[in-house]
Amino acid sequence: MARTVKGGTDARRERWKGHREARRAEFVEATIRAVARHGPDVGMDEIAAEAGVSKPVLYRHFADKSDLYLAVGRRGTEMLMDKMGPAIEHDGPVRPRIKGIVDAYLSVIEEHPNLYRFVVRKSFTDRPVEQDVVSEDKELIAAALARLLGDYLRAFDMDSGGAEPWAHALVGMVQNAGDWWLDRQSMTRSSLSDYLTTIIWHAIDGLLRSAGVELDPDAPLGADLPVVEDLPEGPRLRVVDVEEA
Repeated sequence: MARTVKGGTDARRERWKGHREARRAEFVEATIRAVARHGPDVGMDEIAAEAGVSKPVLYRHFADKSDLYLAVGRRGTEMLMDKMGPAIEHDGPVRPRIKGIVDAYLSVIEEHPNLYRFVVRKSFTDRPVEQDVVSEDKELIAAALARLLGDYLRAFDMDSGGAEPWAHALVGMVQNAGDWWLDRQSMTRSSLSDYLTTIIWHAIDGLLRSAGVELDPDAPLGADLPVVEDLPEGPRLRVVDVEEA
């Protein structure tokens, strides 16, 4: 009689499932290494060689090349969000926070350029894939940025309805600039991060100023910072440093 684990699940079946998942993860990592070594047009023979197995063994764990592509794409998403997540969630002044988010994204595509091209080009797939990994990544990052932008706008009693399209626009701009930079390499990553940060900051600054808000991009932002002042132009909000307040 088959031994069962708590809950009535067959223990051997669970062990086999865990083994298959572990092997799939190993083959995904081997694929990433093969892509780094051979480029985005890597073939199954090269992946199998990197994994130290035959192609039939790979196909026991992946239905086809598209299945392997999706698994690699999901792993790429994890790698991207492992780097970008802390930057997005990090508290601090606006401009350094923007720089951290932008630079985190650029650092990932700089470190894994062939993997980025492998996922974006989809040339490895042998059938249309049901999931668009690139679009999912954009949605994930844009959603996080929309929450961030919305929080800033609401902090100054401004309409946050535009936060979502604004976030998607920023994601598209940074990705397109990153594509250009990855192919050209005509400036350092730090320089590109600075340029993009400046563009994004001035967009935020312009929107805030249209509502009479002046924000110091290098000062901490907190609920207790906005103070009203009567400036020559009329009543305006100016965000000052905690020590100044």
